[in-house]
Amino acid sequence: MSEWVELTASDGHALNAYRAMPAGARKGGVVVVQEIFGVNAHIRSVCDRYADAGYEAVAPALFDRIRPSVELNYDEAGVNEGRELAAAIGWDHPTQDIEAAARSLHPDGKAGVVGYCWGASWVWMAACRLDIACAACYYGRHIVDLLDEKPRCPVIMHFGAQDASIPPEAVEAIRAANPQIPIYLYEDAGHGFNCDKRADFRPEAAAVALERTLALFAERIDS
Repeated sequence: MSEWVELTASDGHALNAYRAMPAGARKGGVVVVQEIFGVNAHIRSVCDRYADAGYEAVAPALFDRIRPSVELNYDEAGVNEGRELAAAIGWDHPTQDIEAAARSLHPDGKAGVVGYCWGASWVWMAACRLDIACAACYYGRHIVDLLDEKPRCPVIMHFGAQDASIPPEAVEAIRAANPQIPIYLYEDAGHGFNCDKRADFRPEAAAVALERTLALFAERIDS
């Protein structure tokens, strides 16, 4: 079962969120953090996939602070518009909205959080500033610029070795600054390899990354 719900952040901001419920026993809660394209059909399908795995999944609409109901296409116009929205949102407000989603899943916010593209960098900030259960970051381009922040929970990261927007030296800088974090590199994958709406979709890499992410969630998230 899935539905749209309303969340309230700590500063009083009301935002929409897509919620997917597991059909069977609930293993815990997962916050799914959008790409720059909004809580679109792909992100909703990611929530549904985590629900199929037994987790209640919530994707907060982070762009609601600027414009509600953003759903952009995977084309040049969508990329440009999404980048402008993401830059305008910044880092602090998404952290508040992710916290609202996490607290909707657990009274103490002890949910797993996973994010993709720009959303992975927002997840990194959440892992460094919030008391969440754990975090998984998929190809977060801006994480390398945020290494003065240190995580407060277990984190794993996924990168494509062929990602033109995240050079190998950026990945190595992240690894050097955080040697305790498992960083997985997928040799035949580029940016957005988890998204089946992109040309860079790599189903085998996506399946392995999901398996690793679910293993983290199984270990760290309480029902």
